[in-house]
Order: sequence, then C-alpha cells, then structure tokens
Amino acid sequence: MTTFKRVFAYVFLSIAAFISIFPFFWMIISSTNESKEVTKGRLLPGSHFFENMQKLFENVNMGTALLNSAIVAIATTVLALIIASLAGYGFEIFRSKKKDIVFNILLLSMMIPFAALMVPLYRMFGSISQVVPFIGIDTLAAVSLPTITTAFLIFLFRQNTKMFAKDLVEAGRIDGLSEIGIFFKIFMPSMKTTYAAAAIITFMGSWNNYLWPLVVIQSPEKQTIPLLISNLGSGYTPDYGVIMMAIVIATLPTALVFFLMQKHFVAGMMGSVK
Repeated sequence: MTTFKRVFAYVFLSIAAFISIFPFFWMIISSTNESKEVTKGRLLPGSHFFENMQKLFENVNMGTALLNSAIVAIATTVLALIIASLAGYGFEIFRSKKKDIVFNILLLSMMIPFAALMVPLYRMFGSISQVVPFIGIDTLAAVSLPTITTAFLIFLFRQNTKMFAKDLVEAGRIDGLSEIGIFFKIFMPSMKTTYAAAAIITFMGSWNNYLWPLVVIQSPEKQTIPLLISNLGSGYTPDYGVIMMAIVIATLPTALVFFLMQKHFVAGMMGSVK
C-alpha cells in the first residue's frame, strides 16, 4: 500500500468513526446541560449533570423503570437461551424429515411482522388475565413471554450445532449419560460462544423493546425504560437535559454487556465452537 493510499484510508476511517461516535458524544454532553442549551445545540460540557440526575430520580420513576427492564431482560435472556438451544440441539441431533418440515415452517414465521401479531397476542393475554392474572395484561410476564425465544435464535443454535462434534454425544451415551445430561454437561459448555452471541442479541432486544410493552403495559409503576423515555419526550415542555440523562443511563447496560462479550459475540456469529 502506497503512502497516499494509507493516508486516504486513515482519513476516511477517521471521518467514519467520528460520524459514528458523534451522536453518543452529543448525548453525553447534552446530559450535562440545561434544556435550553440542548435545544441550542451546545457541544461543550455543562454544569447540570447532577441536577439532571437528581430531577430524573426524584421526579420520575427511573429506579422502578430500570428494575422493571432488568427483570424483563434478564428473565427473557435466560429462558430464551435454554429454550432456543434445546430446540436447536434437538432439530440437529435428532434429525428427520418431519422435523425438517417443522423447522422450515418455523423459519417461515420470521416473515410475519410483529405488528401483525400484536392484536392476537393482546386478545390472548386478555383472556389469560381472567384465569391467571399474574401473567396477563399489565404484567412484566406478559412483556417477556412473547419474546422468550424466536425463530432466529433457534436457527442460530441449530446452525452452530452443525459444528458440534457428534462423537461427544455418542461418548456421553456410552458413559451412561441421559440425553438431557449430555445437553447440559457436554453441549452447553462446548457452545459458550454461541450462547454469548445469543445472550447479547436477546438482552439488547429485550432491553430496548418498545412496541409490545407500549401495548400491554398500562400502569406507570410497570413501565420499562423505553416507555419512560418516550413519556419524558411527549410532555408539554420536555426537559431535554433530563431526557438525555435518561438515555445515557439506559444505554449503559447494553453497552456494558456488549463490550464484555464482544469477542464471544463475533466467534458465536461466525459459528465457531470452543
């Protein structure tokens, strides 16, 4: 590579990096300024960081919303990993023509937009509310259950299971392990990168989920973070400094999870098994 090409590459990548990072930079800077300074487009740090944080936690149910989002995201992620991996493992290890047909139908379900499912889901949970109130309308369980697993996660686990050494399954059977024992003691430890990738995807999707919680949640004390931020921005006189502070806090968990597991995420998405 010539010097000119190298300089051009670095300049281009620097500009692309700046464009990518600037919204996050502006968001953090805005969280330290007053609302009027944010609307003016101020790009310098202000002195209202702690004031905005105090307003957020004293005047708004920020702590409750964080707790609700954490409960939903963690519960959804744990259950999704177990159910999707069991399904992907079963589809690949116990293959048959009938199972392949079921799997293909499952993949076709990815073509149905979630918006088309909201009304049937709402009616279903409305009926459930009359029988089992704690998983019906206006509950965190109702937010979590429809997103516990997806066709994509099952597809991801099945494809990565193709890389799993089938000899280990036979060895486990010879040693007297049950099928469920093979899954938990051999398969799961061998698929750490796949579980990491699936965990990141599920956690981020659940934490940032807005449309379904908007439909099913009715009580302010059951609101999740996206709903809270939406309500902050829909007020008659929104405080943009407080809104930016809420967005910064809401971004931290997903950013932390991604940066801690990014190496495993890349390996898991590429289908490697360790």
